[in-house]
Amino acid sequence: MLTHLDSQGRANMVDVTDKAATSREAVAEARVRMLPSTLQMIVAGGHPKGDVFAVARIAGIQAAKKTSDLIPLCHPLLLTSVKVELEACGEDCVRIQARCKLAGQTGVEMEALTAASVAALTIYDMCKAVDRGMVIESIRLLEKLGGKSGHFVAEEQA
Repeated sequence: MLTHLDSQGRANMVDVTDKAATSREAVAEARVRMLPSTLQMIVAGGHPKGDVFAVARIAGIQAAKKTSDLIPLCHPLLLTSVKVELEACGEDCVRIQARCKLAGQTGVEMEALTAASVAALTIYDMCKAVDRGMVIESIRLLEKLGGKSGHFVAEEQA
């Protein structure tokens, strides 16, 4: 059953009033593929707009806090922690990992996914002048802890 639909099939915000507040955590990732020269510029700190990873990290944190403004049926949450890590992978990829935590009545998967997505979009925005062919890919939930549905860990990708 889809929880965001009522008995008539209409969109509906899930009522979490009677749910217990528990510790919840989610980890999501995104990847940005680019030209090796673009990644080299980022890693070397040679981008004229500044530190690409620092700006993307801040954008991801801000995005997690604004998730309910972007996704219509998400509850506004009092996040207690948002961490966004970025790393070069190979010669042409940036891996973004976002971790969100709270003690609350609903999960933080959408916040982690939003943080990873917006961090990736920020990298694209900052680097599009030198590499319009960048590809944002593999946005996915890696892990979810807490709540009624328990612990989820994604399978490794090849």
